[in-house]
Amino acid sequence: MATMSIGKAWEEAVAFVAREATLLFPVALLFVALPGLILQEMMPPELQAWFAQPKPDAIPAMPPGFGLAMLLTIILIWFGALALFALALRPGISVGEALRLSFARLPVLIGTALVVVGAVAGIFVAAALVGVVFSLASKQLAAAAGLLLGFGLAGIVFFASIRLVLLNPVVIDTRLGVMDSLRQAWALTQGYFWRLFGFLIIVMLLSTIAGSAAQAIIGSLAGLAGGADAARLAGGLAGAAVSSIAQVYMLVMLARLYRQAQPQDMSDIFS
Repeated sequence: MATMSIGKAWEEAVAFVAREATLLFPVALLFVALPGLILQEMMPPELQAWFAQPKPDAIPAMPPGFGLAMLLTIILIWFGALALFALALRPGISVGEALRLSFARLPVLIGTALVVVGAVAGIFVAAALVGVVFSLASKQLAAAAGLLLGFGLAGIVFFASIRLVLLNPVVIDTRLGVMDSLRQAWALTQGYFWRLFGFLIIVMLLSTIAGSAAQAIIGSLAGLAGGADAARLAGGLAGAAVSSIAQVYMLVMLARLYRQAQPQDMSDIFS
């Protein structure tokens, strides 16, 4: 049985990033970090205020143009992530080759996302129907059932997101279709849920802390020289730079964890 070692993946990721930094970081900055920063700058003021202080009973309407921009940003980030995985999983590949491979496999990744969203929507609809049944019996029972169903749905989404964390490496490293990619990604993480959960929590915490610190420090310095607008722009760029660094290390580590979990008898399905 394949084993998964976070420590070994970290050592391999550090060595690989040090060797291939000139290929990895420009791709991460251009296709992963900057699109998110641009989308943040495009966000309407009412949405920015709501994200700063969320209120479930006062969710502002999302302008159609911003919704389309968000969708395009997500697809662009997926494209960049696949390219980074291609660079991490195929030694010697050029950036151009990685981008072409990412473009070719992007429809499969979008297909897997549609399947997952459809499954979650189906579960949500079923939960809503159960809530309606309980509401016909008792308002108190309906409230309790709604709370339990909400927690249950959140738990399912959380569990599935961890179990499918190796989906991108599977998509970019194989010629599998949508459903086979989902099944393979799910199988590779069997028995490693808590290990992957701990790894992702640590990475996200460190990335958030480092990004916030860089944004605050650089933004404050820029604000002293150019005012509030300069502070926001410089802070956002600093946060994007730190985010791109964190993304590179996280994705390379996931690529190494994928290689560790990959069964030896699967070699015939890889291109």
